[in-house]
Amino acid sequence: MGETALWLGAYPPSGPEGPAGQGEGIWRLRLDPRTGGLTGALAAALPAPSFLARGPGGMLYAASETAPGTVTALEVVGEGLVPVATVAAGGDSPCHLLVTEQALYVATYGSGTVSVLPLDADGRFTAQVLASGGPVQVHGHQGSGPRADRQEAPHAHSTMLSPDGRYVLAADLGTDEVRRLRRRPDGLLDDEGVAAALPPGTGPRHMAHGPGGHLYVVGELDVTVHVLRWDAESATAVPVQVVPACERGCVSGTQVLPSHVAVHDGDVWVGVRGSDVVVRFSVHDGGARLQHEHERPVGPWPRHMALVGGHLVTAVQNAGRVTSHAVAGDRVLGEVTVPFPACVVPH
Repeated sequence: MGETALWLGAYPPSGPEGPAGQGEGIWRLRLDPRTGGLTGALAAALPAPSFLARGPGGMLYAASETAPGTVTALEVVGEGLVPVATVAAGGDSPCHLLVTEQALYVATYGSGTVSVLPLDADGRFTAQVLASGGPVQVHGHQGSGPRADRQEAPHAHSTMLSPDGRYVLAADLGTDEVRRLRRRPDGLLDDEGVAAALPPGTGPRHMAHGPGGHLYVVGELDVTVHVLRWDAESATAVPVQVVPACERGCVSGTQVLPSHVAVHDGDVWVGVRGSDVVVRFSVHDGGARLQHEHERPVGPWPRHMALVGGHLVTAVQNAGRVTSHAVAGDRVLGEVTVPFPACVVPH
């Protein structure tokens, strides 16, 4: 079996606003599917690319989590990356990207907005985006939450499509909401308010699709995973279950912050910073119920992960390394040193 390629976004070691030229940018990783071994090299120098997404036509997109923020489109050519265009993100500290055939949607944490960058059929920014140097639409709103240090204003942290594909759903950590934006045929959006109001202090961060039209939403501030059921008729996400994101050292109000959530082979995986584990949940009742199964220590501050080729590949942010484990085992199989790794996606 040949090696599996992955892309990794990395900050400067001292964080998004730290001094440049210390290895930050997009790294190309190679995973040996037989041994789990990892190797890597810098493929493109960019400022603080905290989130990456693959697109049509061999494109890769990177959100630079700076103020003001930018988004760069790069073409995958052979083993390397060729920058195509960099445009404004539409707000400060872009932290998540969602790609469809029509558009790239950008969540900006600092400004609390969702921006729309339309794409051509080949995945490049449209002439309208290039002419303006930024988004065609920027959707913002007002609100706050009970945590004065984190919820003083809206903080859009991620987006995904609704199970029926009619809406872009945005998790807003600052307002404890999953917001709802209706998709037009051309990919532009109409803001239609709130799909789900979560308990005060939840701090929704990342989301994933589950079976039966269910959504799994990580509460970064209350250290939970919320199970919601999508109701297509009302275009709302109905609460079904709330479970602790982890068991060991998993206390709300401490420096324990769940990060990324992924669904793989019928299980739900959640990274938890502070307790520094990746937690596996089994899924029951057609997607409506999660059951805690196992916690795997991975090192300080697991920011993001990818499950590929029977391996869990984790960006262990504060350790400055990316690790691989077999999905069914706890032993570290591979490791590569990378400054402040933030996001890992399959090639």
